[in-house]
Amino acid sequence: MGKKIFVSYKFADNQVENLSIYENSTVRDYVTKFEEILDPSDNIYKGESDGEDLSNLSEATIWEKLKDRIYDSSVTIVFISPGMKESWKTERNQWIPWEISYSLKEVSRKNKNGDAITSRSNAMLAVVLPDENGSYSYYLESRNCCNSRCTTHHTDRLFSIIRKNKFNLKEATKKVCDNGDTIWYGEFSYIKAVKWSNFINDYSTYIESACIRQDNIDDYEIYKDVC
Repeated sequence: MGKKIFVSYKFADNQVENLSIYENSTVRDYVTKFEEILDPSDNIYKGESDGEDLSNLSEATIWEKLKDRIYDSSVTIVFISPGMKESWKTERNQWIPWEISYSLKEVSRKNKNGDAITSRSNAMLAVVLPDENGSYSYYLESRNCCNSRCTTHHTDRLFSIIRKNKFNLKEATKKVCDNGDTIWYGEFSYIKAVKWSNFINDYSTYIESACIRQDNIDDYEIYKDVC
């Protein structure tokens, strides 16, 4: 059975590695690449497309613009890119935080028969795109911790609602190193992050893992509101 997938992304961010030697890429090109390899039984719904200004829109209006696509999806994938956050705008005036918020909220509405149906919180996954130099270290940085390899997540690069849904497993297995670093083990984030290069070669496995976390969502401290 196919999945209904909503993709949240910064449409015009061009601070990413070019997918072709012939033209410069934006995050939208990565969405297209993903769409091309999807199983025909899967459905994809895309988020931001035209840079529409949110500053004069009410929450109710934003929801009206997003609800059909997000309500009808079961998985939300957010593409992490270097320029995804516009620092001169508040988070409430950018699309991605709202898309994540509504993906996580349980929303009721009536079906064709007039019966009230409540949606589940979506399964969630973050796909980290390579920067202009092909590097992921702006967000996922490989390091040595506690005499072993580890990965540092630069969560300050994320919107607050995404950051709060990382490292949020209630009873996580952790280890504190002598230097004060903390290593987390297992499925410790509801919005798990994966490199694009790994995701694009085995996307169905990562989506299935996200669905398993969705089935165990009560094990996580979930944050659903835009700051």
